[in-house]
Amino acid sequence: MAGPLDGIRVLDFSRVLAGPWCAMILGDLGAEVIKVESPEGDDVRHFGPPFEAGESAYFQVTNRNKQSIVIDLKTEQGRAIARDLALKSDIVVENLRRGAMEKYGLGYEQLRADNPGLIYCAVSGYGRTGPAAERAGYDFLIQAESGLMSLIGGADQPPMKVGAAVTDMVAGQDAVAGVLAALFHRERTGKGQHVDIALLDSAVALLANQGAAYLMTGDRPQRLGNDHPSVCPYRPFDTADHPLALAIGADRQFRKLAAALGHPDMADDPRFATNRSRAENRVALYEIMEAAFLTKGRDDWLVDLHAAGLPAGAIRTVDEVLEAPEVHARDMVVEVDHATIGRERIIGSPLKLSETPVSVRSAPPTLGQQTAEVLKDVLGWDGAEADAYAARVRP
Repeated sequence: MAGPLDGIRVLDFSRVLAGPWCAMILGDLGAEVIKVESPEGDDVRHFGPPFEAGESAYFQVTNRNKQSIVIDLKTEQGRAIARDLALKSDIVVENLRRGAMEKYGLGYEQLRADNPGLIYCAVSGYGRTGPAAERAGYDFLIQAESGLMSLIGGADQPPMKVGAAVTDMVAGQDAVAGVLAALFHRERTGKGQHVDIALLDSAVALLANQGAAYLMTGDRPQRLGNDHPSVCPYRPFDTADHPLALAIGADRQFRKLAAALGHPDMADDPRFATNRSRAENRVALYEIMEAAFLTKGRDDWLVDLHAAGLPAGAIRTVDEVLEAPEVHARDMVVEVDHATIGRERIIGSPLKLSETPVSVRSAPPTLGQQTAEVLKDVLGWDGAEADAYAARVRP
């Protein structure tokens, strides 16, 4: 079954994570994605350990459903090939430093004259406009400068980063949203447009309720560890063996929780009857709850809490998650055939569409794996000429 973007071609000049994340999702949705790489390859091909058969695990997570072509943009021929591909593409994704694509003759204004329907998505640390536009930006830096790190960790600990590159990934997802909106606009008008995505913008949007609280009160949000500034109880609790995570977001849920803990009277206690009162009296509430949770083990508590329809769960490790039946049941771990690794497991797509389902059609490519194929199929090169070029640029 064809995906919703079947027939759309994406030319992906981006490297590392945010831009490639965007292009990969478009590929999952059925687009043809051609990944342009230098002779040295995407930087993340060299991020590791771990490696398997010379391939980086980091590269595997963000480059499924793509073809790799090696193009040296420092050469006249390379720039000409890249331009020819861009003029035959619907979408360009790039995350080079500002001005780099223009230097190569591949900027938006340079391409749209001959491809007016082109959607050109630029992903960068600080955006293509503004006083920081010239600066380089990586996820860790953006977590620091966006304020996210100031919210993570205990009150007596230094700021901490999230353990995954969250600002890269959310910027990549924002880029997908922008590209899809631009495609819809093109359907109605025939016109392409420029999509400008900044990691910092995406990270600032992630401040959400914490940012809204500051804008309302002028008070700087504080680190609370695993507690929540506005919702209570919303944190881990130790049990007789392993801790569990509990997320009670409504008063009706708290009434059920009180009964499950053997303290139904808590639901009518004026200190705890509403979320606001619970947040204001959390120390007293936690004393009661912590003592109750220590009376049984985690799994027994989860049986009771789930039976009551309450949001609670184990605090799992990555290996536990990726082997969990509910994760496999929704195809979040899939198997593909890789050119050098062989059969490998990779993370799947979280998008589930009933009429136009996403698909994982190919493993992440080796460097330049489809160079000759792209030149022949997309640009119409003679087979011998394409093979000779591919052999010449092969690392």
